[in-house]
Amino acid sequence: MKVLVFSTLYPSAAQPNFGIFVENAVRQTAASGIETRVIAPNGVPPWPLSRHARYAATSALPLREEWRGLDVLRPRFPLLPSIGWRFNPGFIARAGAAALRQLMSEGFVPDVIDAQFFYPCGVAAVQVARRFDLPVTVKARGSDIALWGQRPLARRMMLEAARQADSLTAVSAALKGEMASLGMSPQGIDVHYTAVDLERFAPGDRAAAKVGHGFVRPTIVSVGSLTDVKDHALLIRAMVHVPEASLAIAGHGPLRPNLEALAAELGLGTRVRFLGAISHDVLPSLYQAADVFALTSKREGLANVWIESLACGTPLVITAAGGAREVVDRPEAGRVVESRTPEAVAAALKALLAAPPPADAVRACAERFTWRRHVEAKLAILTETIERHRRRAG
Repeated sequence: MKVLVFSTLYPSAAQPNFGIFVENAVRQTAASGIETRVIAPNGVPPWPLSRHARYAATSALPLREEWRGLDVLRPRFPLLPSIGWRFNPGFIARAGAAALRQLMSEGFVPDVIDAQFFYPCGVAAVQVARRFDLPVTVKARGSDIALWGQRPLARRMMLEAARQADSLTAVSAALKGEMASLGMSPQGIDVHYTAVDLERFAPGDRAAAKVGHGFVRPTIVSVGSLTDVKDHALLIRAMVHVPEASLAIAGHGPLRPNLEALAAELGLGTRVRFLGAISHDVLPSLYQAADVFALTSKREGLANVWIESLACGTPLVITAAGGAREVVDRPEAGRVVESRTPEAVAAALKALLAAPPPADAVRACAERFTWRRHVEAKLAILTETIERHRRRAG
């Protein structure tokens, strides 16, 4: 089988952690013997904006490179800040089609296109697939449905892409339900859970990990972009009611100054630390050092960080977003907070700090999310996608 992965959400030298969960899944599938190429369209604004500090690094990315063992093409498409979202699927489809023609001229003719995010690259991937009469599957991950599904134009484009795609997948049953509520047929949507490397992410010496990260008090760790959707402000406000603990937030984003100001305004001082962007290699020890992992997202599909923390033996306090109940399906996994109030989040945090479940029991909650199961399910989805395309054509 030859698979063409299509994703604007993919790591690069400019953003090494951006979409790393996509890359990890792609690498695992490729390691099973699947011949894989990646088209990761790269949005570049018009000159001279392309020279702005915000865009300079991505504008300088090569058009093609071997990235961590995989052949990755990064065709450029025009990025129009603020207004360009309406045109992005068409721009991406044009750039992606040119890159695919290049691959085909070299002898790589894919059996299936595997789109990793619904909007905009999933919509674009369907356009490319139809242009070349290729099977295509599109995966929904959470914000692509919850955010873009609220914009009528984007929703119409997604619904048309869903109608034309040969198969659809969702990262959780809850997200499948959201897709159906937009108007997509639930019969055509498979649930395909994320996975975790259970060797890298495992319980360790918590005391030693705390020393390594400079944690002195009981510590709550959060990992996520500093954006409105992750709503770290709610978690910071909850810390007012958990005076016995500190909070360490790993991630970067535009809201960092606001969140730092909020922590100062609430008098939390050094009890809230902003760690910035953390290398994926450092994450296991960060989870191991935490007494509780917390994420108060407004929207999620099924967050990889939930599974990674559980695998390291650290229980969760998460809000009832996306597939939260599918992960926290037993007391040892932690708590799902139904009410989005600081007091409710604080109560869940205090309960776990006061009576933490054994690390091995927490770890057991993640052991069903294996790469082997993930890859087996992925291969079945790809095979069925090809068969559905043949039946459509026949």
